[in-house]
This record gives sequence, structure tokens and C-alpha cells, in this order.
Amino acid sequence: MTIEEVIKSTVKMDNAKKVILNIMYTQNVIQDHFNELIKPYDLSGEQYNVLRILRGQKGKPANMCVIQERMLAKTSNTTRLVDKLLLKEFVTRNVCPDNRRKIEVLITQKGLDVLKELDPKVDEHEKTFADNLKPEELTFLNQLLEKYRTNK
Repeated sequence: MTIEEVIKSTVKMDNAKKVILNIMYTQNVIQDHFNELIKPYDLSGEQYNVLRILRGQKGKPANMCVIQERMLAKTSNTTRLVDKLLLKEFVTRNVCPDNRRKIEVLITQKGLDVLKELDPKVDEHEKTFADNLKPEELTFLNQLLEKYRTNK
């Protein structure tokens, strides 16, 4: 289906506009599918992202700035996300012994277990979309998207 068919547009659009609409629509399709996947775990996409970041620390705590820098959505309220993960016992939060103004966040075993359970489901989610393209098309699409979002 073309983007014009999806949004039921009869107005001629230039390619620049179509690309933006296509990216936004595709992101929504992927996000909706992903949200359904993590819904049974009472996680948002942003909370899942925080857990992945913390797992990537390999047992070392991360402060709020490190988490914020690595978030996919840079406007995320990291403190609120960590608070929610704390209530679910997926993370711990402690004051840094060297700098009392710094908060250190660490993923718990419960958080690691949830990610371990989700990993194959997330892999399948990614594969579902990737299977629509050949490996070389995926490589090319990545190159195009990286080039597209580069500011001059």
C-alpha cells in the first residue's frame, strides 16, 4: 500500500513529504506492534529501553545522565521512568558514595529475567518486519536512514 492509499490522500505530494509521512507511519506501525508485545509485562517502550540500557552496563550502575544520553527518545522523563521500574522491582536506585548529588541505577535480577523472557519475542518482532526485505535491502535502508537524518 502506498502512503497516499494509507492516509487516503488525493492530493499530489512531493517525495520529500511522502518520505516524512512514510517514516512517521512506519514508526507508528512498528511501535503499535511492539507495544502489544510488551503489554503483558506492564512495560512501556521507554521503560523497556531503560532496562536494555541498564543490562548493557553489565552489572555496573548507570547514573541518570548516562541513561538519558542513551535513550532513543531524548525527551523521555528518565526520573519518572526509573521510579516506575523501581516500583516493579526491576531496578534499584542508590545515592553515589563519591557524589551525593548523583543517583546510581542498577538492573535487578527480576529486570534481567523479564528481558531474558522478552528477548526472543523482540527478535521475532524485528524479524517480522525485516523478512519483508532482502538482506542487502536492509543494509541499504539502514544506510539511507542514517544519511537522511544527518544534519548538514
